[in-house]
Amino acid sequence: MRWKNSRRSSNVEDRRGGSLKGKAAGGGIITIIIALVAMYFGVDPSVILNQIGGGGGAVLSTSSAPRSPEENQLADFVSVVLADTEDTWGALFASSKKQYQEPKLVLFTDRVESACGLAQSATGPFYCPADQKVYIDLGFYQDLKQRHQAPGDFAQAYVIAHEVGHHVQTLLGISSQVHKLKQKVDKVQANQLSVRQELQADCFAGLWAHHANKARQILETGDVEEALTAASAIGDDRLQKQSRGYVTPDSFTHGSSAQRVRWFRKGLDSGKLSSCDTFKATSL
Repeated sequence: MRWKNSRRSSNVEDRRGGSLKGKAAGGGIITIIIALVAMYFGVDPSVILNQIGGGGGAVLSTSSAPRSPEENQLADFVSVVLADTEDTWGALFASSKKQYQEPKLVLFTDRVESACGLAQSATGPFYCPADQKVYIDLGFYQDLKQRHQAPGDFAQAYVIAHEVGHHVQTLLGISSQVHKLKQKVDKVQANQLSVRQELQADCFAGLWAHHANKARQILETGDVEEALTAASAIGDDRLQKQSRGYVTPDSFTHGSSAQRVRWFRKGLDSGKLSSCDTFKATSL
């Protein structure tokens, strides 16, 4: 993927190595809650905690350990991909007379507190609609390469574009509609709605790739294959087969490998938002 001479995003929030430590003075659990609220609004919680606790309470500890050149380059790459999704979706929204609200992307290590709750690295990259932020531990990319056998920078870009796809769903009101529908149906039907939502995010990732390449020629030989390999590697059927030896389709929440590949490819080939309506599709 051609990226090194591209724009970097200003919407990356680096929380790698950060954690809340110590006892909160002058307020206990209330102080922690205030700190978390501050974090939600983008304020350094250590400032709030030090003000309330007189410098003796809980603080946000950030590791000063040097990072490898490889990790620094990966963080730089993530910033570029995020910037490219901003440019692409900004233009697509503008063409429909809409304003694209750019999401934040949070880099973290091991675990992170979001408006959707505490998440561990094992959760994988995720999007939280409550704070409109994408969260990723860069260690996931090593897992993608080694455990899932899906190497390559465009495979990594696909992961970010998929999560940004969920942000687009939030802005378009799709996520809230799906949430409401899930409250009215049983578990199996709710899972089926989740699958359609995830496959649409895959299609949106393909849509991004289509327009980004058309505008900026970002794709190199083999890039599309990298993304398709990644999409296939994290299909529900493949993951279930690897973890427990058998597959239960009714429990799928993201779609099979074939489905994920198909919908990413549909967005990539068509370049049309209308092609990504998984909710009206009779066959996935």
